[in-house]
Amino acid sequence: MTATTTFSPGTEARLAVARQVADAVLFEGYVLYPYRASAAKNRLRWQFGVLVPPAWTARADEHDFQHTELLMEPKRGATLAVEVRFLHTQRRTVQRVRPDGTFEPVGELRLDDQVIVPWDEGHEQAVRLTVPVDTLAGEGIVVPFTRPAAEETEPVSDSTGRVVGRLVRRRQEVMGALRLSAGELDGPYRTHRLSLVVENTSDWTPDGDADRDAALPRSLVACHALLCLDSGRFLSMTDPPEWARGATAACRNLHTWPVLAGEPGRGDLVLSSPIILEDHPAIAPESPGALYDATEIDEILALRTAALTDEEKREARGTDARAAAVIELADSMPPEVLERLHGAVRGLREVTAQRPPTGVPALTTPAGDAVPSDPFRQSGVTRPDTPWWDPGADAAVDPASDHVLVGGRPVRAGSRVVLRPRLRHTDAQDLFLSGRLALVEAVLHDVDGGVHIAVTVDDDPGADIRREQGRFLYFQPDEVDVAEDA
Repeated sequence: MTATTTFSPGTEARLAVARQVADAVLFEGYVLYPYRASAAKNRLRWQFGVLVPPAWTARADEHDFQHTELLMEPKRGATLAVEVRFLHTQRRTVQRVRPDGTFEPVGELRLDDQVIVPWDEGHEQAVRLTVPVDTLAGEGIVVPFTRPAAEETEPVSDSTGRVVGRLVRRRQEVMGALRLSAGELDGPYRTHRLSLVVENTSDWTPDGDADRDAALPRSLVACHALLCLDSGRFLSMTDPPEWARGATAACRNLHTWPVLAGEPGRGDLVLSSPIILEDHPAIAPESPGALYDATEIDEILALRTAALTDEEKREARGTDARAAAVIELADSMPPEVLERLHGAVRGLREVTAQRPPTGVPALTTPAGDAVPSDPFRQSGVTRPDTPWWDPGADAAVDPASDHVLVGGRPVRAGSRVVLRPRLRHTDAQDLFLSGRLALVEAVLHDVDGGVHIAVTVDDDPGADIRREQGRFLYFQPDEVDVAEDA
């Protein structure tokens, strides 16, 4: 059997496509907003795909292996490329220079542009293997690997160039193994069941008072696998051909889940991830860069990050190089990039409009003069050639001119109201606005017949931004009173 650890240019190019999403898996939760080591949610890290040393599984409900199984249809002579990726935790400590030139550990090192603190960094690792599919029959192959212990130092200088301290990074030894096998199934098609097991084989034994922090430097963190066939295809685990449903259901996947990766319509790539994804996952083209918090929305994170105080940003920059990159990204993001994060239409559907009735009378002014008529608004039907999602599609409503009666008085765009939020159907934070004056920006109707009043609050310093982006506060008619000075 011949196996190599190098990829052909074609295979490397295909895996690069899958790595765009795999990087999001690798760093999901790596550092969370507000991107500071002191933040409570950054004190319990490494939640996905952590393969701990076998001895640690007896103490905690964590696992030392991942097991991937799926079906593939390789062509004769096909080769399989495997890339297992993970983070090797390295513990960073901070030291300050003493007057005698020696170093002492400290809890922080304050510089002009950052506050450097102790932190666990993720050192990217990959185990690569290319092997002919025909050689994987039977027991397959076992590929052990080791990442040795290491120690590195980095001097820290102030704005004048004077060395004021240093960073010491230490990594513990990590050992593991890949077990790869494939067997051809009975049937009319040349189909194989592929099995990949990734396991932590470290012989570290925890002492009596060891905690999870002691196990993490010996663990494979955010572990996942990329698979690529140079000739043939993998079958989807969620939407296999009808003839393969039984064999697909019999596949065992433990602590990971394989999905087709790359462009829709192709089946030569698979991402086996500890985070359950759909086939052909992709990074949104509007995303400006990695924010390491995929459970949030890029726009929210960008706005919140830009609003951090200068001191908070200094600590974030000193927490981690990736956190520092997030701060710079938020601070330098052009308005047009931020605007793209506000929303995107991925697909449209055609709607056939009803034609308006004929003979609709023209509108007139109180003086009896004719004005340009809008038969679609008068008849309340959908305007032709207008997409269903466009606010102008329903001519029966117009947020800029519609009104609703409040206490017998009409309220429309431009009216002034007093907010009286009701706890039964509102956010508790809205109660802080009770009694505040507000300007009505629009009266909106939803598809269920409900009416909503969009407002901006008086003295809100962000009112102009809300108005520009259409981000209003919404209240129901029974939650407002007409202002006496309207």
